[in-house]
Amino acid sequence: MLGPVILAASRSDKMRRFVSAAPGTKQVVARFIAGESVDDVVPIVRELSDRGLEVTLDVVGEDITTVEQSYAARDAYLELIGRLKELGLGERAEMSVKLSMFGQSLENGHELALANVRPVVEAAAEIGTTVTLDAEDHTTLDSMFAIHEDLRKTHPQTGCVIQAYLFRTEDDARRLAANGSRVRIVKGAYKEPASVAIQDKPEIDKAYVRIMKILMDGEGYPMIGSHDPRLISVGQELARRAGRKLDEYEFQMLYGIRSEEQNRLAAEGHRMRVYTAYGTDWYGYFMRRLAEKPANLLFFVRSILTKG
Repeated sequence: MLGPVILAASRSDKMRRFVSAAPGTKQVVARFIAGESVDDVVPIVRELSDRGLEVTLDVVGEDITTVEQSYAARDAYLELIGRLKELGLGERAEMSVKLSMFGQSLENGHELALANVRPVVEAAAEIGTTVTLDAEDHTTLDSMFAIHEDLRKTHPQTGCVIQAYLFRTEDDARRLAANGSRVRIVKGAYKEPASVAIQDKPEIDKAYVRIMKILMDGEGYPMIGSHDPRLISVGQELARRAGRKLDEYEFQMLYGIRSEEQNRLAAEGHRMRVYTAYGTDWYGYFMRRLAEKPANLLFFVRSILTKG
């Protein structure tokens, strides 16, 4: 019940100011956000890599309002790629991008977002890595999938994300699995209406399993984005039944969540990628992490009370 309330708060300027000023916020944000700058995140990439973990990096920020901001988002990723190149870390860290940051919602946003993300994809390829297009709310997905298809013409390793709670996703999964795409499956973390999304958590889990099976049985590269031990176990079993080797799929978890499980999976030989966000515009990302799991919210409230 709390999830939809928190998601609504993620778009409230008043709540943004309150949360930012709360005494315990900095401590809790540091659990999920790796820092505010490239200089903050590079040592974390190295540390995770030394532990046998792979990384996907997200420069957080959404809801831009100007073309200039979209260029700034593009340049932030190009700066990141440049630093990874200098340090020889390109093959251990890919990028995750939200097309909303690249101007998708502005006038002529589809063309603007494609023009902004293309040089990021090209620069990533030059250092031996790739980019995954994050899924956002359902109104943006047709544009995201079209951009994904366009980018794959020259950079077929470009990935995309699908969300299990949307009714459309099984069809999307079949199409993507058939054309050999890299696909991350997540449950979904946006407030979506009942007309387009499953509202019941057990039913979302069932849909997640059906979609995992489609991806594992397909021609692409599945990326299982989940912290749920049951879904991880099911994913391992579906991979085994599909005859997949350990390097033919991967697990993904968020930075700061279930670190011991991340290490365990990597030690067993699984590809384990840590979704690592950084940047100054952390509020929307942070609030969705609270909405996804009640324990995260309790951790936040406890921190405020003990620091107040």
